[in-house]
Amino acid sequence: METLRKKILYKATHRGTKEADRLIGGFAVSEVSNLDEKLLNEFDLLLDVPDVDLVNWVLEREPVKKEYNNNVLRQIKIFKESL
Repeated sequence: METLRKKILYKATHRGTKEADRLIGGFAVSEVSNLDEKLLNEFDLLLDVPDVDLVNWVLEREPVKKEYNNNVLRQIKIFKESL
């Protein structure tokens, strides 16, 4: 699982936009070590979504596609409130 954590941490902190790096990368830096394997896999799935969609979901500008509406996305939404 450590390899998956490193992969996720890299993908989350190198998104391409400042907004995504702050939201998604900030969450990853803060929480990736606390996520179990199921949540890590959910996070990895989210990281394949384009920045614009992911940020819009987190900021609740657009409805989340059903297949991506998971526990990690809900945790990221909670995390954004601390920024």
